[in-house]
Amino acid sequence: MSIKSKELEKFLNSLLNIYEFSDYGPNGLQVEGTKEISKIAFSVSATKYSIAQAVQFGADALVVHHGLFWSFHGTKPIKGPFAKRVIPLIKNDINLFGYHLPLDAHMEVGNAATIAKKLDLIDLNPFGDYKGSPTGVKAKFKTPLTRAQLAKKLTDILDHEVIYSKPETEDEIKSIGIITGGANSDWYLAMKNGLDAYLTGEMSEHDWHESAESGVTMFAGGHNATEQFGVQSLMEKVQEKFDVECTFISSENPA
Repeated sequence: MSIKSKELEKFLNSLLNIYEFSDYGPNGLQVEGTKEISKIAFSVSATKYSIAQAVQFGADALVVHHGLFWSFHGTKPIKGPFAKRVIPLIKNDINLFGYHLPLDAHMEVGNAATIAKKLDLIDLNPFGDYKGSPTGVKAKFKTPLTRAQLAKKLTDILDHEVIYSKPETEDEIKSIGIITGGANSDWYLAMKNGLDAYLTGEMSEHDWHESAESGVTMFAGGHNATEQFGVQSLMEKVQEKFDVECTFISSENPA
């Protein structure tokens, strides 16, 4: 079976409420390909590797969290590594869909929400603020955990080493804010919300000190690792809606 590319685009754009976000780049269709879609690949990022795997799979569309176009990159010539990503998409008539902040923040299939579900958290609410839009979730633990217990649980879920700061306050975590990826500077929002902990993908040297000194246990579990589940949940939604073949392309990126 196959679906029209416009049908897939409309479904994804609507599900993720893309027009409610002011983002770092375009959300939705980034590279136009074939009008008929029967195979869809999903991956965290549009890289040379994920695109090559999509070609090998025979995909008519590739859906990612990190697309190809970012405002902080500015205008780019299609050459070098960028060309090695763009040209195979065009040559093989593959549609590229990218969803950044909308996939971070979504309360059902979002990156943060899916991790919260895997942690069996309760009382999930929108969390974070980028130009007026949420970027993650905040929630509570059914049973409080120590820092070491939560670190072990996150390591198992993410399949990635987790580092964390160590405040001098009580070693018990009852609540947490989650914004995946490179949101290391947003730990202060957890402090402002009175949360015990904060989870993201990356941590800088000064974040380690400042979060601890502010009484927030900050966890960093890898940018790619913390953002692998949202796009997988999105794939499940597509499979429920459409009779198309789908596959997830994982990445060995340890960062």
